[in-house]
Parts: sequence; structure tokens; C-alpha cells
Amino acid sequence: MGDIPAGFAAIHRHGFVRVAAATPRASAGDVAFNVDQAIALAREAHERKVDLVVFPELNLSSYAVDDLFLQDAFLDAVEQGIARLAAETARLAPVLLVGAPVRKTGRLHNCAVVMSRGAILGVVPKSFLPNYREYYEKRWFASGLGLDGEKIALAGQNAPFGPDLLFAADEIADFVFHVEICEDFWAPAPPSTQGALAGALILANLSASNITIGKADERALLCASQSARCAAAYVFSASGPGESTTDLAWDGQGSIYELGELLAASSRFEADPELCVADIDLQRLRLERLRTGTFADAARAAGFPEKGFRRIGFSHPPAAGDIGLERTLRRFPYVPNRPEQLDQDCYEAFNIQVQGLARRFQATNGRRLVIGVSGGLDSTHALIVAAKACDTLGLDRSAILGFTMPGFATGEASKANAHALMKTLGVTAAEIDIRPAARQMLADMGHPFAGGEPVYDVTFENVQAGLRTDYLFRLANQHDGFVVGTGDLSEIALGWSTYGVGDQMSHYGVNAGVPKTLIQYLIRWAIRTGQFDPETDKVLRSILDAKITPELVPGADAEGTEERIGPYELHDFFLYHILRSGQPPSKVAFLAWQAWRDKGAHLWPHDYPEALKRDYDLATIRKWLEVFLFRFFQISQFKRSASPNAPKVSSGGALSPRGDWRAPSDGTAAPWLDELKAAFDE
Repeated sequence: MGDIPAGFAAIHRHGFVRVAAATPRASAGDVAFNVDQAIALAREAHERKVDLVVFPELNLSSYAVDDLFLQDAFLDAVEQGIARLAAETARLAPVLLVGAPVRKTGRLHNCAVVMSRGAILGVVPKSFLPNYREYYEKRWFASGLGLDGEKIALAGQNAPFGPDLLFAADEIADFVFHVEICEDFWAPAPPSTQGALAGALILANLSASNITIGKADERALLCASQSARCAAAYVFSASGPGESTTDLAWDGQGSIYELGELLAASSRFEADPELCVADIDLQRLRLERLRTGTFADAARAAGFPEKGFRRIGFSHPPAAGDIGLERTLRRFPYVPNRPEQLDQDCYEAFNIQVQGLARRFQATNGRRLVIGVSGGLDSTHALIVAAKACDTLGLDRSAILGFTMPGFATGEASKANAHALMKTLGVTAAEIDIRPAARQMLADMGHPFAGGEPVYDVTFENVQAGLRTDYLFRLANQHDGFVVGTGDLSEIALGWSTYGVGDQMSHYGVNAGVPKTLIQYLIRWAIRTGQFDPETDKVLRSILDAKITPELVPGADAEGTEERIGPYELHDFFLYHILRSGQPPSKVAFLAWQAWRDKGAHLWPHDYPEALKRDYDLATIRKWLEVFLFRFFQISQFKRSASPNAPKVSSGGALSPRGDWRAPSDGTAAPWLDELKAAFDE
């Protein structure tokens, strides 16, 4: 493992649990065959280190066998099959959720039998029985509604019975799951909602669900909706080929969702058995509920449903060591990654900024938009947003006053790009050389640079940054204008800006909700979708190809900003998982290591530049994460506390002191740095 700390690579340490939706080869009532199929998939799940396996509804008996459910010999065979399944999986680690018809007190129930290492933990009866169109379940089964607190003797074991069961692993704090069956999921108030409010983070559905045109989309919609609404994972498994096709057909759709996002899906209409596997982030789910007060209010409104559930504990020691991660991680979590929705997502992000700026400008008495244009990414994006805002308001783009303000380290290429962009966009362009004013200020201060010494300290840098903003505000006064801020979310997170009358300040921070990685992508999207003319696109490409530098220190900018404070792609990754989910630093390091340790085309969005397809080892990730934690939690909050207004763009969060992030300006990074150090010292 080299420099990987002991235990660091174990997924359970970081709050993950591995789940699977199983699609066995079905039969038309051959119980022995069905049990063999379940055993085979349970063994495969054990080899793949799966913690929880969800089988389809009535998979041990078959679903489409009609009046065979009323035959004692058939039901005896099912119970014997349950006993055999328990015996033959007693040495296997996964918890198994299998479907079977179960007799109790003269009635037959459509049930999920929950097994762990050969023990039946509980039996959950189906609550809502469909009896319409092609369904006739009430002909054979009784509802489980109202059967709370019951017990059952089944296959030589005694177990809790009822719809009021939650199952919780003793060794994994957040491994708590609830079980519902097929139609329960389609009900106006699914039982899993109560299960989630009672504390279940995983919601499992054993389904038969025959296939008709469009039904797969309906299942996906319900799974996504329930996982998002309940801040949970939803594991769904439907019956596959082999069931009787007398009147129906089956596709074997299995899927795993988390907070509305599809993590994994099975093949459909395949003859071979399959396990659809994904690692669920239970810590993320718990933290989402913690920060969403509506969830707790709903639990209160439901009468604290945990009081109405029996919590069934079971022993489940987590797998040790590095078992891999069965989960696709996004290297660029702020960047849209849905191919089918790519243009729509980018269109929304861009126009959130456009509409925000347009509305704020309408609310002022100004007649001009004033913006500093450096030829860098941020001012470029702010300028094209301002151009679109003018188009939206029916204003000529000459209402934008663009000023390029070269300093002591301004490069000719960036200045040329700034002028070229202003020209192609048709804005009113001007240049103000800030060097004479900067020299005068430095001389007034008695700074060594004024005497000819090459002293390029923070004062030297901030005199230039401050003068630029000071000029912009005074120019706004002179021209009845409005200063458009260009600083982005990544810089705000790191405090990479000059406070007060510096680039931290503006009348409206149009980029403040957009991280650096998204700004790059939105500019590329604008080119790809023809938002501007070909000449503008040519300039935008030139700007995208340039290195990110502040251009404040002569000769020093050859190394670039990212060499000084770290790669923005990593900092944006850190910011997303800490700001959006509140994940601890060791978990963020683990996620970054999984996402960035090797090249995989699925890990970044469509059309992302090849130059950003880099790898990072764990030592590098730790180094820059420590930089991020110190800058974010300790040295930059005072700047954020004085931030101008800006539109929130991403669900990943913003840093407005009036919005997503409120923190003391005199805080410390010690708890986060200590947690990270402790993880690496294990």
C-alpha cells in the first residue's frame, strides 16, 4: 500500500455500505431451482464483499404461479427451501432479503424474509396488495397492515413478524434498513417513508413488477423520488426472465439510487443472473438529514415513528482492508455530468448568472456596467455574462465599460486577449495603466520597490489589486455605472483575493457562485453551442488555453497560481464535499484518492479538456487538502463575511454569509487538520 495508512482504504471506515439488487434466473414455480439461484447469487455477493442483497418479490416461489399459492405441498416446499437457504448461507457475510409466501394464523402473506448468516432476523409482510388490471393478489394473500408486534415460527426458527421492523447492524452505526414490497412503493404513502422517518437510511424493495412499455421509466422516477424525498438510498429489484409469461412479461430491472441519483442499474431482459452492485454513502445520507430541518419536522409531524418500529439488531463485522469502491466518483462535482441533460444544465447555470445580473442592474439607477477585463478566465466569463445581460435587457453592449488595467507583471498575451474580447463583443473598451499610481502609492508608503529594490511582497501585490478595484468604483461614479465583480467561488473559498477595496469587492459578484472548474466548462459550452460569433469563440479558446496566473509579481507568474496554492480541480472537489455534505477531511481525502488516482474516462464530464485529466497520489491530495482546510476555515472567512450580493448557481452550495455558509470570522482550522492528521497517523 506504500504511503496509504493502515485501514484508510477500507470503505466502511468512511461510512460506505455495499448493496446489491439481485436478478436471479426465475422459474414458473420450481422452488428448488429458485433456491439454488438465490444461493449462487448469495455466494457471488459474498465474494464481492456485499453487505446487503435485495432479491425480487416471491423469488423463492416465483411470482406468476397464481393458484399454486393455495396448495399446501407447494407452500411446504417453499418453507423447506427457506430452511435450506438459511443453512447453506450460514457462513456467508451478506444480509439477504428474499421473497416468499409465508403462512401465519390461517392466512398467507407475501413476505420479505430477512436473513443474516443463517438466522432469520425478521419477516416483513406486504402492506398494499394490488387487485386491479392484471393483478389479483387479494385472491391469495392477506395484507400485513395492522400486524405490528407479531412473531412467527418459520423454517425451524422464531422471528419477529410485521411491517414495523427496522434492521440495524451492531458494528456499523448507520447501516439501518427498511423493507417494503412492490405495490407498497406505488402507494400514495409508501411504508418506506415511515421507515425513513424512523431512522432507516437504506430502503429496500423486493418487486415482481411485470414490464410494459414505459414502466421502466416509471420505476426509475419513483426510486429517484423516494430516495431524494427521504434522504435515503433506495434498492429496487424486479423479477426477470424465467417467470411465467402466460399473460405477462418480465425484464429484471434492478437499480440503486442515493439522494435521487442513480448509482447502478442492472441489464434488462437478460437471461443470465446478475448482481447490480454499488457502495452507498450512509454518512452522507445521515449528514443530509442532519442539515435538513424539514426531515426532523416531518418525523415530529408523523408522531416520532421510531417509537412505532421494532429495531432488530444483528452482528455484521465490516470487511477489512481495501475492497475497492463500487461507485463512480465525479472528479468535477460542480460540472454537469448528465450527457442527456448537458446543454440544459449549462444553459441554466449560465442564465442564472445572466438573470441575476440583469435584475440587479434594473434595480439600480445606473446606465453602465463597469468591469475590469484582464484576459483571464474569471473576467472573461463575467464579461460574456454581462454581454448576455445587456441582450436580455435590450441594451446595446456599448453600455458595458470594459477596462484593462496593466500592472507590473501583466503579460502581453493576456492584455491582447482582453482587448480582442472586448472588441469582438462590442463593448466600450479602454485601458488604464495602473503602474504610475502604484509607484506613487508605494513611494508614499516608503516601500523598498519605490527605491529600486525588487521587493515583491503582499503589499506590492495588493497595491495593484486594490488600485484596480478603486479605479473601477471611481469610474462607476464618473459614468453613472455599476461595478461587476469577477471573483469566483474557488477564490472565495481560499481567500485568494484582496480584501476591502480590492478584487474581493464589487456592486454585484456575478461569478461568486461559480467555481473555477465550472467557469472553464461554461466558457467551453458557450463556444460549443454557438452563444457568440466565431471571432469571439476564437478569443475565448485562446483564453482557455492560457495558464491561470494573478499577474502581480514580475517573473514569478511563470509557475502560475495553481503551483502556489494548489490545483483548482482538487480545491473544488474538497469544497464540494465539505460545503455540501459536511464530510470529515479524512473522508474527503479518501474520496479524492479514489477519484483521482488513475485515469478513467467515466470520471470527468463530456468534453472536458484533456489538460485537466491528471492523476494525484494520496500524498499530494493530503498536501493540498491541508492548504485548503487552513485557508477555508481559518484565514479567509472574514472576507466572506463582507461579501457583496451574488446569485447561487449550484446545488453544491455557495459561500454567501446570508446563504449556505455562515461561520465566525475568527475561527480555527484545528479540528479539521487534527482529524486529517489522526487518520494518517493510524
